[in-house]
Parts: sequence; structure tokens; C-alpha cells
Amino acid sequence: MKSQEFAFFMGVDVQTRRRCSYFVLNNNRRSIHQGWLEGNSIGSICSNLVEVISIMESNGNGCVAVGIDSPRLPLESLRIHYWDGRKQRWRQRREGEQGFGRHCEVVIRALSLANPQFTRLRENCEDWMLLGFALFSCLENREGVFEVFPSASYNCLNNRISPEVSINFNNFASGPKDMIDACVSAATVMEFVQGRGCKVGGGDGLGSIILPTPLPIDNNHPVLRWPSE
Repeated sequence: MKSQEFAFFMGVDVQTRRRCSYFVLNNNRRSIHQGWLEGNSIGSICSNLVEVISIMESNGNGCVAVGIDSPRLPLESLRIHYWDGRKQRWRQRREGEQGFGRHCEVVIRALSLANPQFTRLRENCEDWMLLGFALFSCLENREGVFEVFPSASYNCLNNRISPEVSINFNNFASGPKDMIDACVSAATVMEFVQGRGCKVGGGDGLGSIILPTPLPIDNNHPVLRWPSE
């Protein structure tokens, strides 16, 4: 789907201790809608997200691109490839190493953009990750659904001219930091869809993370290439 087909850019901050916040920007970088997903079960929260998106799109003003702050998929098996930052190369997992984490998370940590919670096998994942998997699943037939990581986005945008957005503070009181994370997630989606960002990971088939700026390293850097064996 071409970027001009998207009229709205939504960021969703995933959590289970409080409600999930969402924030929507339009093509003019103005906040047009923000709030909190309702529901007391994973299924009802997913249904509410689909409903919010459907209401926006039913007005006929364009499609919504969505960024979800959660891993897209759990590990299918323990990771055997580890990145050696000192030697700048991949190596095999050593005895005693847990094997958690996806390629995209390894890249984010290797670039010192953030310190992600490494994804585990589904049976060992925390509740907020399980909710995130379900949110991705309920949108799996849509184009323009991305994994975002606000902590990495903040660092990408630091010490540079950042995209300016216009926001209002309606619905912020329940969790200002949560709503700001949802806002930067929406901005990240806009920057990526409109060609100013990048994505990392995906070599293991478990999803990539999009960023709002180009990579700080060469595109041929070995950490970006998942080992074939």
C-alpha cells in the first residue's frame, strides 16, 4: 500500500496493569483522536481496537496505519545466534545463555537505541506480550500494521530536528507517559510510511521493528543480517 493511501497514523501502547492507550495523527501531523482501549479480556480489547479503526475508516476519509508497541510474535524455539559486539560478528549460543530475543530486538540493543525485554517462548511470555500478540493477530489481514518501540524512537529522534506534531491533552490524565508513548508510536509510523524511517530485524521470520529515522550504521552492517546457519 502506498503511503498516500493512509490518512491516519495510530500508535498503541500495550499494557495490562492499566488500559492500553492509543493516539492518532492525520497527514497534517495533528492529533485527531486519542483514548484508551476498553475491555476486560484479551478478546474484548482486540474487538475494541478493531472497532476504533473501523469507525475512523467508515467515515470515508482514508485508511489507518497502525504501530503497536509489543512484539509481533513469540519465539518458536530458543535463539541459537548471539551478537558479539566486541568482535562485531555473530556466534553460537553458549552453555548457560537463555536464548531469548528476536533478531529485531538484538539489533536495537546492539545499536544502543534501547534495552528491550527479550521475547520468550509463548508459555514464558508476560501477559502484556500475550495481549500484544493478540492485537497483531486481530489485524493480520490489514496492510500497514507495524511493530514499534517508543524507547528506541526517542533515541533516534534525540539531538536532531524531529518531526513536529500538534497535540491536545484530552484523555491524558489516566496516564500521560502512556499517551506520549502512543503519540511517538504514531509519529514513528508516519515517518516510516512516508519514507523517512527504516525497519530492523526480521531475519528470523519473527517480525521487524520500524524506526522514525534512517539507521545510524551502514545498511550492510553484519548485525542486520541474520546468520543462515
